[in-house]
Amino acid sequence: MKELELKYGCNPNQKPAKVFMEEGELPFQVLNGRPGYINLLDAMNSWQLVRELKKATGLPAAASFKHVSPAGAAVAVPLSNVLQKVYFVEGVELSPVATAYIRARGADRMSSYGDFVALSDECDAQTASFLKREVSDGIIAPSYSAEALEILKTKRKGSYLVIQMDPAYEPPAVETKQVFGVTFSQKRNDVAITEDCLKDIATKAKDLPSAAKRDLLIALITLKYTQSNSVCYTYDGQAIGIGAGQQSRVHCTRLAGGKADRWFLRQSPQVLNLPFKEEVRRPDRDNAIDVYIGDEWEDLLETDDWKRVFTEKPPVFTAEEKKAWLKKAAHGVCLGSDAFFPFGDNIERAHKSGVQYVAQTGGSIRDDNVIETADKYGMTMAMTHIRLFHH
Repeated sequence: MKELELKYGCNPNQKPAKVFMEEGELPFQVLNGRPGYINLLDAMNSWQLVRELKKATGLPAAASFKHVSPAGAAVAVPLSNVLQKVYFVEGVELSPVATAYIRARGADRMSSYGDFVALSDECDAQTASFLKREVSDGIIAPSYSAEALEILKTKRKGSYLVIQMDPAYEPPAVETKQVFGVTFSQKRNDVAITEDCLKDIATKAKDLPSAAKRDLLIALITLKYTQSNSVCYTYDGQAIGIGAGQQSRVHCTRLAGGKADRWFLRQSPQVLNLPFKEEVRRPDRDNAIDVYIGDEWEDLLETDDWKRVFTEKPPVFTAEEKKAWLKKAAHGVCLGSDAFFPFGDNIERAHKSGVQYVAQTGGSIRDDNVIETADKYGMTMAMTHIRLFHH
Protein backbone atom coordinates (compact mmCIF):
# COMPACT_ATOMS: atom_id res chain seq x y z
CA MET A 1 0.00 0.00 0.00
CA LYS A 2 1.37 3.40 -1.00
CA GLU A 3 -1.24 5.63 0.66
CA LEU A 4 -3.55 5.42 3.69
CA GLU A 5 -6.51 7.67 4.44
CA LEU A 6 -6.80 8.72 8.10
CA LYS A 7 -9.83 9.53 10.24
CA TYR A 8 -8.68 13.16 10.49
CA GLY A 9 -5.57 15.19 11.24
CA CYS A 10 -4.47 16.40 14.67
CA ASN A 11 -8.04 17.60 15.30
CA PRO A 12 -11.44 16.48 13.93
CA ASN A 13 -11.82 19.64 11.84
CA GLN A 14 -8.59 18.87 9.96
CA LYS A 15 -9.90 16.83 7.05
CA PRO A 16 -8.95 15.28 4.77
CA ALA A 17 -5.87 13.60 6.21
CA LYS A 18 -3.64 10.83 4.90
CA VAL A 19 -0.14 9.35 4.99
CA PHE A 20 1.67 8.30 1.85
CA MET A 21 5.02 7.35 0.38
CA GLU A 22 6.55 9.32 -2.47
CA GLU A 23 8.45 6.19 -3.44
CA GLY A 24 7.72 2.57 -2.60
CA GLU A 25 5.16 1.09 -0.23
CA LEU A 26 4.24 2.12 3.31
CA PRO A 27 6.57 0.25 5.74
CA PHE A 28 3.72 -0.89 7.97
CA GLN A 29 0.42 -2.75 7.82
CA VAL A 30 -2.71 -1.95 9.80
CA LEU A 31 -3.88 -5.30 11.14
CA ASN A 32 -6.82 -3.92 13.13
CA GLY A 33 -8.55 -0.60 13.73
CA ARG A 34 -8.29 2.68 11.90
CA PRO A 35 -5.34 5.00 12.63
CA GLY A 36 -5.47 8.70 13.23
CA TYR A 37 -2.81 11.27 12.47
CA ILE A 38 -1.43 11.42 16.04
CA ASN A 39 -1.59 7.62 16.31
CA LEU A 40 0.84 7.32 13.43
CA LEU A 41 3.12 10.08 14.71
CA ASP A 42 3.33 8.14 17.99
CA ALA A 43 3.84 4.88 16.12
CA MET A 44 6.67 6.09 13.90
CA ASN A 45 8.52 7.84 16.75
CA SER A 46 8.05 5.08 19.31
CA TRP A 47 9.14 2.38 16.84
CA GLN A 48 12.42 4.18 16.25
CA LEU A 49 12.96 4.49 19.99
CA VAL A 50 12.46 0.81 20.82
CA ARG A 51 14.44 -0.30 17.78
CA GLU A 52 17.41 1.78 18.95
CA LEU A 53 17.07 0.63 22.56
CA LYS A 54 17.20 -2.99 21.43
CA LYS A 55 20.25 -2.31 19.26
CA ALA A 56 22.09 -0.42 22.03
CA THR A 57 21.38 -2.84 24.89
CA GLY A 58 20.68 -6.20 23.23
CA LEU A 59 17.48 -6.46 25.29
CA PRO A 60 13.82 -6.40 24.20
CA ALA A 61 12.49 -2.87 24.59
CA ALA A 62 9.15 -1.15 24.96
CA ALA A 63 7.81 2.39 25.03
CA SER A 64 4.59 4.03 26.17
CA PHE A 65 3.87 7.15 24.06
CA LYS A 66 1.47 10.06 24.49
CA HIS A 67 1.26 13.04 22.14
CA VAL A 68 4.52 12.28 20.35
CA SER A 69 6.67 11.96 23.48
CA PRO A 70 7.34 8.91 25.64
CA ALA A 71 5.65 8.64 29.02
CA GLY A 72 7.95 5.68 29.65
CA ALA A 73 10.59 3.53 28.00
CA ALA A 74 12.35 0.41 29.24
CA VAL A 75 14.28 -2.74 28.46
CA ALA A 76 13.67 -6.26 29.77
CA VAL A 77 15.40 -6.18 33.15
CA PRO A 78 13.67 -8.59 35.61
CA LEU A 79 11.38 -6.99 38.18
CA SER A 80 12.10 -7.05 41.91
CA ASN A 81 9.38 -8.37 44.23
CA VAL A 82 8.54 -4.79 45.21
CA LEU A 83 8.17 -3.65 41.59
CA GLN A 84 6.00 -6.66 40.84
CA LYS A 85 3.60 -5.38 43.51
CA VAL A 86 3.87 -1.77 42.35
CA TYR A 87 3.14 -2.83 38.75
CA PHE A 88 0.28 -5.20 39.73
CA VAL A 89 2.02 -8.38 38.46
CA GLU A 90 2.82 -10.16 41.72
CA GLY A 91 3.78 -13.82 41.32
CA VAL A 92 3.54 -13.75 37.51
CA GLU A 93 6.39 -15.20 35.46
CA LEU A 94 6.90 -12.63 32.75
CA SER A 95 8.23 -12.93 29.22
CA PRO A 96 11.03 -10.49 28.33
CA VAL A 97 8.85 -8.33 26.07
CA ALA A 98 6.06 -8.22 28.68
CA THR A 99 8.63 -7.19 31.30
CA ALA A 100 9.82 -4.34 29.10
CA TYR A 101 6.29 -3.03 28.53
CA ILE A 102 5.23 -3.33 32.17
CA ARG A 103 8.30 -1.29 33.11
CA ALA A 104 7.60 1.30 30.41
CA ARG A 105 3.96 1.62 31.48
CA GLY A 106 4.99 1.79 35.13
CA ALA A 107 7.26 4.81 34.72
CA ASP A 108 4.34 7.24 34.83
CA ARG A 109 1.08 5.34 34.86
CA MET A 110 -1.11 8.44 34.90
CA SER A 111 0.55 9.83 31.77
CA SER A 112 0.37 6.39 30.12
CA TYR A 113 -3.43 6.36 30.39
CA GLY A 114 -4.56 6.03 26.75
CA ASP A 115 -1.05 5.45 25.45
CA PHE A 116 0.37 4.17 22.20
CA VAL A 117 2.59 1.12 22.71
CA ALA A 118 5.77 0.14 20.88
CA LEU A 119 7.60 -3.17 21.17
CA SER A 120 10.96 -4.02 19.65
CA ASP A 121 10.11 -7.74 19.49
CA GLU A 122 7.11 -9.87 18.64
CA CYS A 123 4.05 -9.19 20.78
CA ASP A 124 3.26 -12.40 22.64
CA ALA A 125 -0.03 -13.49 24.20
CA GLN A 126 1.06 -12.47 27.69
CA THR A 127 1.86 -8.90 26.65
CA ALA A 128 -1.42 -8.71 24.73
CA SER A 129 -3.30 -9.94 27.81
CA PHE A 130 -1.74 -7.20 29.95
CA LEU A 131 -2.59 -4.62 27.30
CA LYS A 132 -6.18 -5.80 27.12
CA ARG A 133 -6.78 -4.65 30.69
CA GLU A 134 -5.13 -1.25 30.26
CA VAL A 135 -6.56 1.92 28.69
CA SER A 136 -4.52 2.19 25.50
CA ASP A 137 -5.10 3.45 21.94
CA GLY A 138 -2.83 1.22 19.89
CA ILE A 139 0.36 -0.75 19.41
CA ILE A 140 3.19 -1.12 16.90
CA ALA A 141 5.46 -4.17 16.79
CA PRO A 142 7.40 -6.11 14.16
CA SER A 143 5.10 -9.13 14.52
CA TYR A 144 2.34 -10.71 16.60
CA SER A 145 1.72 -14.26 17.66
CA ALA A 146 -1.61 -15.59 16.42
CA GLU A 147 -2.98 -15.70 19.97
CA ALA A 148 -1.77 -12.16 20.74
CA LEU A 149 -3.46 -10.78 17.63
CA GLU A 150 -6.76 -12.42 18.51
CA ILE A 151 -6.60 -10.95 22.03
CA LEU A 152 -5.84 -7.46 20.76
CA LYS A 153 -8.63 -7.60 18.17
CA THR A 154 -11.15 -7.92 21.02
CA LYS A 155 -9.96 -4.75 22.74
CA ARG A 156 -12.02 -1.53 22.56
CA LYS A 157 -14.97 -3.41 21.08
CA GLY A 158 -12.80 -4.56 18.20
CA SER A 159 -11.43 -1.13 17.25
CA TYR A 160 -8.02 -1.32 18.98
CA LEU A 161 -5.32 -0.16 16.58
CA VAL A 162 -2.74 -2.84 15.74
CA ILE A 163 0.16 -1.94 13.43
CA GLN A 164 2.82 -4.31 12.14
CA MET A 165 6.09 -2.60 11.25
CA ASP A 166 8.56 -3.87 8.69
CA PRO A 167 11.73 -4.26 10.82
CA ALA A 168 13.93 -4.11 7.72
CA TYR A 169 12.67 -0.69 6.66
CA GLU A 170 15.24 2.13 6.53
CA PRO A 171 14.07 5.67 5.73
CA PRO A 172 15.82 8.02 3.30
CA ALA A 173 18.76 10.04 4.60
CA VAL A 174 16.89 13.33 4.05
CA GLU A 175 13.53 14.09 5.64
CA THR A 176 11.05 16.89 4.89
CA LYS A 177 7.93 18.38 6.42
CA GLN A 178 5.69 21.37 5.79
CA VAL A 179 4.79 24.12 8.24
CA PHE A 180 2.42 26.89 7.12
CA GLY A 181 3.02 25.97 3.51
CA VAL A 182 6.79 26.14 3.88
CA THR A 183 8.78 22.97 3.26
CA PHE A 184 11.58 22.13 5.66
CA SER A 185 14.34 19.69 4.74
CA GLN A 186 17.14 18.23 6.86
CA LYS A 187 19.36 15.21 7.24
CA ARG A 188 17.63 12.62 9.39
CA ASN A 189 19.02 12.38 12.91
CA ASP A 190 20.71 9.00 12.49
CA VAL A 191 23.44 9.61 15.08
CA ALA A 192 24.23 6.36 16.90
CA ILE A 193 23.92 6.43 20.71
CA THR A 194 26.56 3.99 22.01
CA GLU A 195 28.90 3.72 24.98
CA ASP A 196 31.41 5.75 22.97
CA CYS A 197 29.23 8.77 23.81
CA LEU A 198 30.13 8.34 27.50
CA LYS A 199 33.92 8.34 27.26
CA ASP A 200 34.54 12.04 27.91
CA ILE A 201 34.06 12.25 31.67
CA ALA A 202 34.57 15.80 32.91
CA THR A 203 34.13 15.32 36.66
CA LYS A 204 36.60 14.22 39.33
CA ALA A 205 34.55 11.04 39.81
CA LYS A 206 35.22 8.71 36.86
CA ASP A 207 33.39 5.57 37.98
CA LEU A 208 30.71 4.49 35.50
CA PRO A 209 29.43 0.95 36.19
CA SER A 210 27.93 -1.14 33.39
CA ALA A 211 24.40 -0.71 34.77
CA ALA A 212 24.87 3.07 34.76
CA LYS A 213 26.13 2.99 31.17
CA ARG A 214 23.05 0.99 30.16
CA ASP A 215 20.72 3.40 31.95
CA LEU A 216 22.42 6.48 30.49
CA LEU A 217 22.02 5.01 26.99
CA ILE A 218 18.33 4.42 27.74
CA ALA A 219 18.02 8.06 28.82
CA LEU A 220 19.78 9.45 25.74
CA ILE A 221 17.89 7.28 23.25
CA THR A 222 14.61 8.17 24.94
CA LEU A 223 15.49 11.86 24.65
CA LYS A 224 16.21 11.45 20.95
CA TYR A 225 12.45 10.91 20.46
CA THR A 226 11.13 13.31 23.14
CA GLN A 227 9.88 16.81 22.34
CA SER A 228 12.56 19.32 23.39
CA ASN A 229 13.66 20.73 25.73
CA SER A 230 13.85 17.40 27.52
CA VAL A 231 15.60 15.50 30.28
CA CYS A 232 15.19 11.89 31.37
CA TYR A 233 15.88 10.17 34.71
CA THR A 234 16.56 6.42 34.42
CA TYR A 235 17.13 3.61 36.89
CA ASP A 236 17.19 -0.18 36.80
CA GLY A 237 16.67 -0.46 33.04
CA GLN A 238 13.86 2.04 32.60
CA ALA A 239 12.87 5.68 32.49
CA ILE A 240 11.46 6.83 35.83
CA GLY A 241 10.91 10.50 34.99
CA ILE A 242 10.70 12.33 31.65
CA GLY A 243 10.40 16.09 31.31
CA ALA A 244 9.40 17.14 27.79
CA GLY A 245 8.62 20.25 25.81
CA GLN A 246 9.57 22.87 28.40
CA GLN A 247 11.09 26.18 27.39
CA SER A 248 13.44 26.16 30.39
CA ARG A 249 15.75 23.22 31.00
CA VAL A 250 15.56 23.52 34.77
CA HIS A 251 11.77 23.22 34.50
CA CYS A 252 12.33 19.96 32.60
CA THR A 253 14.66 18.81 35.35
CA ARG A 254 12.15 19.69 38.06
CA LEU A 255 9.23 18.13 36.20
CA ALA A 256 11.08 14.88 35.51
CA GLY A 257 12.59 14.87 39.00
CA GLY A 258 9.14 15.08 40.52
CA LYS A 259 8.06 12.07 38.46
CA ALA A 260 11.19 10.16 39.52
CA ASP A 261 10.43 10.97 43.16
CA ARG A 262 6.88 9.67 42.79
CA TRP A 263 8.25 6.47 41.21
CA PHE A 264 10.35 5.84 44.31
CA LEU A 265 7.58 6.91 46.70
CA ARG A 266 5.24 4.32 45.13
CA GLN A 267 7.62 1.68 46.48
CA SER A 268 7.42 2.93 50.08
CA PRO A 269 5.70 0.84 52.78
CA GLN A 270 3.12 3.58 53.22
CA VAL A 271 1.96 3.17 49.61
CA LEU A 272 2.39 -0.60 49.34
CA ASN A 273 0.16 -1.07 52.40
CA LEU A 274 -2.68 1.23 51.31
CA PRO A 275 -6.01 -0.52 52.14
CA PHE A 276 -7.66 -0.49 48.72
CA LYS A 277 -11.10 -1.94 48.22
CA GLU A 278 -10.88 -5.05 46.01
CA GLU A 279 -13.25 -3.67 43.37
CA VAL A 280 -11.21 -0.49 42.74
CA ARG A 281 -9.75 -0.54 39.21
CA ARG A 282 -6.08 0.10 38.45
CA PRO A 283 -6.56 3.59 36.93
CA ASP A 284 -8.47 4.65 40.06
CA ARG A 285 -5.73 3.17 42.24
CA ASP A 286 -3.13 5.09 40.26
CA ASN A 287 -5.04 8.33 40.74
CA ALA A 288 -5.52 7.67 44.46
CA ILE A 289 -1.82 6.91 44.93
CA ASP A 290 -0.82 10.13 43.18
CA VAL A 291 -3.15 12.09 45.45
CA TYR A 292 -1.86 10.21 48.51
CA ILE A 293 1.80 11.00 47.82
CA GLY A 294 1.00 14.53 46.61
CA ASP A 295 0.03 17.69 48.45
CA GLU A 296 -3.73 17.20 48.19
CA TRP A 297 -4.13 14.27 50.58
CA GLU A 298 -4.70 16.19 53.82
CA ASP A 299 -7.40 18.25 52.06
CA LEU A 300 -9.06 15.03 50.87
CA LEU A 301 -9.15 13.69 54.44
CA GLU A 302 -11.47 16.53 55.38
CA THR A 303 -14.09 15.00 53.06
CA ASP A 304 -15.46 11.47 52.69
CA ASP A 305 -13.99 10.97 49.19
CA TRP A 306 -11.34 8.56 50.50
CA LYS A 307 -14.12 6.07 51.31
CA ARG A 308 -14.66 5.44 47.57
CA VAL A 309 -11.33 3.60 47.24
CA PHE A 310 -10.13 2.61 50.75
CA THR A 311 -11.57 0.26 53.33
CA GLU A 312 -10.24 2.51 56.10
CA LYS A 313 -8.65 5.94 56.35
CA PRO A 314 -4.92 5.68 55.55
CA PRO A 315 -2.53 7.68 57.73
CA VAL A 316 -1.01 10.86 56.34
CA PHE A 317 2.27 10.32 54.48
CA THR A 318 4.11 13.26 56.00
CA ALA A 319 6.66 15.42 54.21
CA GLU A 320 9.29 14.23 56.68
CA GLU A 321 8.47 10.58 55.94
CA LYS A 322 8.64 11.17 52.19
CA LYS A 323 11.99 12.91 52.49
CA ALA A 324 13.34 10.10 54.65
CA TRP A 325 12.17 7.43 52.20
CA LEU A 326 13.68 9.18 49.19
CA LYS A 327 16.97 9.59 51.06
CA LYS A 328 16.94 5.85 51.72
CA ALA A 329 15.67 4.59 48.33
CA ALA A 330 16.84 7.03 45.65
CA HIS A 331 20.48 6.24 44.92
CA GLY A 332 22.45 5.62 41.74
CA VAL A 333 19.93 7.33 39.48
CA CYS A 334 21.02 8.36 35.97
CA LEU A 335 20.13 11.62 34.24
CA GLY A 336 20.35 12.45 30.54
CA SER A 337 19.79 15.79 28.83
CA ASP A 338 19.13 16.47 25.15
CA ALA A 339 21.43 19.54 25.26
CA PHE A 340 23.86 21.17 27.67
CA PHE A 341 22.94 22.18 31.19
CA PRO A 342 23.33 25.98 31.24
CA PHE A 343 23.46 26.32 35.05
CA GLY A 344 24.35 24.25 38.08
CA ASP A 345 20.76 24.54 39.37
CA ASN A 346 19.84 21.54 37.21
CA ILE A 347 22.43 19.44 39.04
CA GLU A 348 21.26 20.72 42.42
CA ARG A 349 17.72 19.57 41.58
CA ALA A 350 18.94 16.25 40.19
CA HIS A 351 20.85 15.56 43.42
CA LYS A 352 17.58 15.76 45.37
CA SER A 353 16.29 12.79 43.34
CA GLY A 354 19.34 10.59 43.92
CA VAL A 355 21.16 11.25 40.65
CA GLN A 356 24.72 9.87 40.65
CA TYR A 357 25.45 9.64 36.91
CA VAL A 358 24.85 12.30 34.25
CA ALA A 359 25.18 12.43 30.46
CA GLN A 360 24.77 15.80 28.79
CA THR A 361 25.94 17.52 25.64
CA GLY A 362 28.39 19.95 27.22
CA GLY A 363 29.60 23.13 25.60
CA SER A 364 27.91 25.72 27.81
CA ILE A 365 29.90 28.82 28.74
CA ARG A 366 29.10 27.77 32.32
CA ASP A 367 30.34 24.18 32.01
CA ASP A 368 32.80 24.92 34.83
CA ASN A 369 29.95 25.79 37.20
CA VAL A 370 27.96 22.71 36.19
CA ILE A 371 30.99 20.42 36.64
CA GLU A 372 31.83 22.05 39.97
CA THR A 373 28.28 21.41 41.20
CA ALA A 374 28.50 17.76 40.10
CA ASP A 375 31.85 17.43 41.86
CA LYS A 376 30.28 18.81 45.04
CA TYR A 377 28.00 15.76 45.15
CA GLY A 378 30.52 13.22 43.84
CA MET A 379 28.62 12.70 40.58
CA THR A 380 30.08 11.20 37.43
CA MET A 381 29.29 13.37 34.41
CA ALA A 382 29.95 12.45 30.78
CA MET A 383 29.93 15.04 28.02
CA THR A 384 28.43 13.40 24.93
CA HIS A 385 29.03 16.31 22.49
CA ILE A 386 25.77 15.26 20.81
CA ARG A 387 22.65 17.43 20.84
CA LEU A 388 19.37 15.55 20.61
CA PHE A 389 16.73 18.20 19.95
CA HIS A 390 13.50 16.72 18.59
CA HIS A 391 10.62 18.76 17.11
